[in-house]
Amino acid sequence: MAFVQIDKLLETVVKEKVSDLHITTGQPPVVRMGGRMVRLETKSLEAEDTVALMKSITPERNQQELQEMGGTDFGFAFGDKARFRVAVFKQRGHIGMVLRRIPNEFLTFEQLGLPPVCQELLHRPRGLFLVTGPTGSGKTTSLASMMNFINDTMDHHVITLEDPIEYYHKHKKSTFNQREIGVDVPDFPEALRRALRMDPDVILVGEMRDLATISAAITAAETGHVVFGTLHTTGAQGTVDRIIDVFPTSQQDQIRTQLANAIIGILSQALLPKKPKGLVAAYEMLVVTPAIANLIREAKTFRINSMIQTGRKFGMQLLDDALFNLWKNGLCEEKDVMFKSNNPGELKAKIAAAKRGLLDEEEEEDDEEEEEDDE
Repeated sequence: MAFVQIDKLLETVVKEKVSDLHITTGQPPVVRMGGRMVRLETKSLEAEDTVALMKSITPERNQQELQEMGGTDFGFAFGDKARFRVAVFKQRGHIGMVLRRIPNEFLTFEQLGLPPVCQELLHRPRGLFLVTGPTGSGKTTSLASMMNFINDTMDHHVITLEDPIEYYHKHKKSTFNQREIGVDVPDFPEALRRALRMDPDVILVGEMRDLATISAAITAAETGHVVFGTLHTTGAQGTVDRIIDVFPTSQQDQIRTQLANAIIGILSQALLPKKPKGLVAAYEMLVVTPAIANLIREAKTFRINSMIQTGRKFGMQLLDDALFNLWKNGLCEEKDVMFKSNNPGELKAKIAAAKRGLLDEEEEEDDEEEEEDDE
């Protein structure tokens, strides 16, 4: 039997710039291209193929974890071509794997289409900056780009706490120390506690998934560090609620006050298919102004969305407005923007109105008013 070799598969992934490689028993390897799953034209994998592929890349300690826990994650470098984040798991007693490609080159803010105000927030001396969105929405890429910007322009000490480490940062203008959870340090709360004693300027917390980590991150941001964190929430308003809901009711008032003092911005993103091929990101941006800090303090988060809408002059935007623009500029199909929308009913009505040409006149009036405001 012809054995499928991992190097050949990884070469394909790098060459075709696909995002993920899926390996499971009973079908050929599958890649995710521009958001869609495509089978490679090789033989169907048998149980022994998936085991051999797994063993060829999985470190000893992870093979052990796979036996004990039924799954494991790790990162590895494929020469100097790319890095991969790997999830190995058991399914129906067989081995399955998903390899996510992490490109070697950093993208600029312009290439990613990040809101320009992000750059200003990176210059803040302290505070919590959250990047949120579902799995696979490009949070890691956006954060890596921000870290790289800091590295190119500021003389900071940056500590990243990641599970696993994804992008590797060289020391440029900044000094970078990257700690991998499970390898360099046991868990996020412990890593954060230690980080505060390491004279950091910037701390990146890979995932803020539990009370201890969220609490430590807020404290770190209050005490004079810039802390970046990621959460799997959609939308800025939902993110603030989610953080507060993690805490017991008795602590929620205190956390609202702490969060209101600490938080400087929330970038929430979605990734969607671009016409004719490729992917494009849509961003929601909340910049925490004194007025928004007050809403958080007073538990009036339900008013955040309308403040984002009126906060354009601060660089804010709602996800649905970003999605609408992607559709209007012909970058994305209507069905794809609807699928990612936080408020599909309103977006549908807005697109329908635009198709009827109602918005053109209104927009022109709005733009004229805005120009007057700016002057």
